Amino acid sequence: MKIHNGDTVTVISGKDKSVTGKVLTIDHKKGTLIVEGVNLAYKHVKPSQKNPQGGRLHKETPIRVSKVMVVCPKTNKPTRVGYRFLDDGSKERFARVSGASLGVVSPPKATYAKK
Repeated sequence: MKIHNGDTVTVISGKDKSVTGKVLTIDHKKGTLIVEGVNLAYKHVKPSQKNPQGGRLHKETPIRVSKVMVVCPKTNKPTRVGYRFLDDGSKERFARVSGASLGVVSPPKATYAKK
């Protein structure tokens, strides 16, 4: 999966279309993720020692990965993500729109280093 925890993403379809948020958690098996402030639902809570008043709480619920796109750090537009190898052999993610780096994924490997 090309989206990682902490990425800034924008929703491209559904009721929260064009809302931008940060990825909190990812479930690789189900292909879903939880984005901050997206797909909110009410959770009814009984009064307890932790929450003495009880009531309704807003809670983020999972959204499909296919409904979000990573935001490019350079242009602030939704972009696809690609992988490339750097000169030292390390693998990084990059934004396809501008070519901006999204971070190194794996450490340098001699087999991928350019000579």
